[in-house]
Amino acid sequence: MKTQRDYPKYTVTPKAEAAILRGHPWVYDAEVLAAEEGAENGGLVDVVSKKDRYLGTGFLSEHSKIRVRLISRNANDRFDAAFWQRKLRWAWDYRKAVMSAEDLDACRIIFGEADAFPGLTVDKFHDLLSIQVLSVGMERIKDHLIPELVSILREDGQAIRGVFERNDVALREKEGLAQEKRWFPLPGEAVPDSPITEIMENGVKYLVDVENGQKTGFFLDQKYNRRAVARLARGRTVLDCFTHTGSFALNAAMGGAAHVTAVDVSESAVEMARANAERNGLDGVMECVAANVFDLLPALEKEPKRYDFIILDPPAFTKSRKTVHNALAGYKEINYRAMRLLPRGGLLATCSCSHFATEEKFVAMLHDAARDAGVQLRQIEARQQSCDHPILWGVEETNYLKFYLFQVV
Repeated sequence: MKTQRDYPKYTVTPKAEAAILRGHPWVYDAEVLAAEEGAENGGLVDVVSKKDRYLGTGFLSEHSKIRVRLISRNANDRFDAAFWQRKLRWAWDYRKAVMSAEDLDACRIIFGEADAFPGLTVDKFHDLLSIQVLSVGMERIKDHLIPELVSILREDGQAIRGVFERNDVALREKEGLAQEKRWFPLPGEAVPDSPITEIMENGVKYLVDVENGQKTGFFLDQKYNRRAVARLARGRTVLDCFTHTGSFALNAAMGGAAHVTAVDVSESAVEMARANAERNGLDGVMECVAANVFDLLPALEKEPKRYDFIILDPPAFTKSRKTVHNALAGYKEINYRAMRLLPRGGLLATCSCSHFATEEKFVAMLHDAARDAGVQLRQIEARQQSCDHPILWGVEETNYLKFYLFQVV
């Protein structure tokens, strides 16, 4: 017997109905045909079809083009404290099931829609949590969610020192939310005296600054891709492009590379990479250089070949469909140049973290680059983001990272 419905109804188009039935949790503003009165911004509404079929319940976002974000398609769910506690435990239990204990030291605990927490990201960096809230619905309940999550983790033996909010992103303004960075006030606890902690990933130590680091503090989604690079790096001379904090370079060096050159256009990034190399005792193998990769790769073509392993880990060249063409041109340029630089038998690691540069488009670009460079690629591995960033089928936005390892033959 279905529970009595207490939420305002939002009637949606057949297109929205079909998307929900395929598993997608969003309803766009243009897909709403009718809306009952009484709904609050960030509050819960029921989504129904034109024939009044129940499709799901979700958070209303009055200022966003994504008008409703579903959290459940079960008409019998009650959205009380027990419901949210159960979902938080599911998210943590999933990470424990798919990752080793040491890999849980730094991992993503909540990955938005993939964990049915739309607009919420929670990353664990040793003893600190870094959270990002991008939907008004999650903003309204975060004061209940976050202390409950901390309690669950502590009960499981995880020493959590504090929680930092990295809400300094423009996307919040589309939800009518202000940008901010601050410590989350855990009830009855003083805020930590430092936003910096040390993590261990793949045997490599990093300092993570949850207040000022990129995104939530550190990119966790390439954890196992970095490990794959380390496995292949022994004895090789490696060029790591767009190194940022040096993570791929450090894994290559830790894996036994003869020499690693880590390159980034940012002087501050290069300094961080250099400090990380020293922290891990790898500064004798790894040099860090500030340079524009788009200028460096053509310049290296004029010199004798000296690298037999090149890593391309660029930032997202596009964050919208409108600029995908230009982004693919940028991806092609760096991959074409890297393929020309590598000797026969050399290795190439290449990736894209842009959801809009789809796998189909990215693979087509690699084919074009190889043809123009006059080389053939032998695929070693095709990989994606790490398992703490799960891909939810039916929600294409959760599938964003493409990572390939090739040998040039």
